[in-house]
Amino acid sequence: MRKLAYPFIILLFCFSSISAQDKLISEVQFIGLKKIKPSFLKKVVSTKPNTKLDSSVVENDVKFLKRLPAVAYANYSIKQNGQESQVIFEIEESFSIIPLFNVYTTDNEEVAYRVGLTEYNLFGKGMVLGGFYQKDIYDSYRISFQAPYLFSKKFGIGLSYQNFTSLEPVFFEQGTVDYKYNNTSYEVLALYEIDAKNRFSAGVNIFREDYKYVPVDGDVSPPIDELIEDKVLYKLIYQHDNLTYHYQYVSGFKDIFNFQYVTSETNVSSPNFVIGWNDILYYKRIKNRGNFATRLRIGLATNNDSPFAPFALDNNVNIRGVGNIIDRGTGSIVWNAEYRHSVIDTPIFAIQGNAFVDFGSWRTPGGSLNDFVNSDNIVVFSGLGLRFIHKKIVNAVFRIDYGVGLTEDSHGIVFGIGQYF
Repeated sequence: MRKLAYPFIILLFCFSSISAQDKLISEVQFIGLKKIKPSFLKKVVSTKPNTKLDSSVVENDVKFLKRLPAVAYANYSIKQNGQESQVIFEIEESFSIIPLFNVYTTDNEEVAYRVGLTEYNLFGKGMVLGGFYQKDIYDSYRISFQAPYLFSKKFGIGLSYQNFTSLEPVFFEQGTVDYKYNNTSYEVLALYEIDAKNRFSAGVNIFREDYKYVPVDGDVSPPIDELIEDKVLYKLIYQHDNLTYHYQYVSGFKDIFNFQYVTSETNVSSPNFVIGWNDILYYKRIKNRGNFATRLRIGLATNNDSPFAPFALDNNVNIRGVGNIIDRGTGSIVWNAEYRHSVIDTPIFAIQGNAFVDFGSWRTPGGSLNDFVNSDNIVVFSGLGLRFIHKKIVNAVFRIDYGVGLTEDSHGIVFGIGQYF
């Protein structure tokens, strides 16, 4: 019996020795915090006390922390005390209250501006509260609130209200006419994080659209003088984020899929329709100061033959230098690529120069998929730009790009806050 028991005793001893090698986390600390609450970070990271130390989990937490708007940079260290480990996250916070001020000239040579303010770290808990006021011939404003970790590490909520009014060109067979467009909307989103790289958003947006014809001398007579519709938009967004940040430098892959189903409550002239698009983004850091960035967007909507098609060819959205809403379509393929190089890079401030190419193709309302390869629907612009970056303030990137048409006799300057993509 003793001889039979020896193998079991040896196995038990080996198992106990292996178990003893597992290092337990005795404490998780965050240093460098100013405004962020330690309780919030302890809630959202996966590294917990009284669990086994796993360096891959800690490194994923560092990647996650760098993606938080309130964090400019993060790193970690481990202190050993026998079989116990103390994990210390070193946090460098961003200044999280960001003003917004844009001034630009409209196609009608009117001076327009937008002013706003966003707090990206409300109450030190990663909540975002922001809003803006815009004067672009007409008054517009928006307020939004997001609490991605309100209920748990995985589940939060987003709310917004918008009253947006603009002068929109609408394209009829007889010619292009201007409409005063107003969109008043209320939106509620449920935010769910599957893991550190994958998350869903789903919700509903209730809105009213009002198109009112603005007569101009020499205009053609449009078939519609005014269109008012109440609509409901159901939204689903999936995001895979495997990006790594080092201040203004980005590496990795990101994919965003956006699907919407829009119903018309009044059903005056717009039938129900679906719209979806997918953004594939890839970034690669090149040596110490270079960064390659590219975005491919493919979108399709129900192919209604309507002048109010959802995809717009626009200076500020997809093709730099082309102009403000110069065409519309029910499908869109856009590819943007640029090389960014930091000509000045200090611990606080950086200046990047960039060279870019923007390509776009559209399906005309009621058209076919062959429209995407029709040379009349293909637009290519290229140009140069500058980025002025404050590295200690979240999203503090002032950009200016000058684009020249390679397929169009057109050029233009685009200003904005944040990288173009």
